[in-house]
Amino acid sequence: MQQAKSLELRAATSLAPLWRDQGKRDKARELLAPIYGWFTEGFDTLDLKEAKALLAGLQD
Repeated sequence: MQQAKSLELRAATSLAPLWRDQGKRDKARELLAPIYGWFTEGFDTLDLKEAKALLAGLQD
């Protein structure tokens, strides 16, 4: 189950910047935020660090 969530996080982290660049910042945030919220550990992994940074950039 955790592996599937990690794959979904990677997919969302790939899609969100595309939507952001297309002017769909809210849609990108709505996609990524709930997936990031699933995680309760592993915040030192590259995938979660990238997702956190991307979410922070979508808050602007």
